[in-house]
Amino acid sequence: MFGFKKKEVTDTNVMDHVIAKKTSKIKSKLFLVVSSIIGIYLLVCIGIGIYWSREPDLFSVTDNAKQAAASLNIAPENIPVGFTTVETLKRISSTLINKPGGFLTNDMFPPGIWLDNIPSWEIGVLKQTRDMTLSMQRSFSRSQSQSSENTNLSKAFESFSTAPTSWLFPAAEERYAQGIDFLNAYEKQLLNPNNADGKFYARADNLAAWLGLVETQLGSMSQRLAASVGQQNISSMLQDTTDFVTDKDKVTQTPWFQIDNVFYEARGQAWALSLLLRAVEVDFKDVLAKKEAQTSLKQIIRDLEATQQTVWSPVILNGSGFGFLANHSLVMASYISRANAAIIDLRRLLEQG
Repeated sequence: MFGFKKKEVTDTNVMDHVIAKKTSKIKSKLFLVVSSIIGIYLLVCIGIGIYWSREPDLFSVTDNAKQAAASLNIAPENIPVGFTTVETLKRISSTLINKPGGFLTNDMFPPGIWLDNIPSWEIGVLKQTRDMTLSMQRSFSRSQSQSSENTNLSKAFESFSTAPTSWLFPAAEERYAQGIDFLNAYEKQLLNPNNADGKFYARADNLAAWLGLVETQLGSMSQRLAASVGQQNISSMLQDTTDFVTDKDKVTQTPWFQIDNVFYEARGQAWALSLLLRAVEVDFKDVLAKKEAQTSLKQIIRDLEATQQTVWSPVILNGSGFGFLANHSLVMASYISRANAAIIDLRRLLEQG
């Protein structure tokens, strides 16, 4: 009797061992399958992320305007003043939402949510898009300060003013697409000589007003780029215990994890601005010729286009000013500062009688 019970227990243990072994094999295979799926998914996301992170190339604003005019059966010699600027702004904003991956700043899922360089580039492009749309609304489309604003341009600026992080109700890219539609509506007014609302006044004061916005953007950008290595700002602070103002030094430095974001935002601004300036070179050619400012404008464009050179380093380096490693932010700041200084001079030239 005791022997029989011992054999029964032994058989039960063997059966449990077999079941446990089979379960372990199933779990191992399941783990291997899940790990493979996750690994493949991550590899695909990395590949897509690399593809989406490619910045769009510069394009010819004159060729772009001629192609758009041809699609509307307009001869090149009949292209109205302002058409090139509007078409360039449309192409820039369309590229913003239709490039590979679409608009990524408001992405909530991989791989878009993992990317930060190209979303920063988008922010830079968006800032210049907004400033140009605002200038068209306030200046380029109005004969004088008392004139009414163009409704389509007002709605376009409102659409482009949507927060870039908005992903639902409304989605930012949907609002920006509406902005392009309003630019199309304004362009139709511009092409109709009998439409009093569709005008583009290529005057020196209007151009100077837009350059004032550009100057502000580039000045801020150059300061943020230079702050990659830290800089001392002198600010006046009124002391509570005295009746006079004293100076206090404060060191400002961009956090290391934001350095590449600032760099790519500058790249985005320079990309959009260089194209807009080339469009202005076409539509304001008479004003620029009268002020003998063509050379100055070409130099600004050259400096901005130089910022679009290929970045061969896999990361944005942040070496000290004269250190062993390069500092990409300081190189970018050099180009941006030169362009900004030339814009200040150009604006003063345009404001002279």
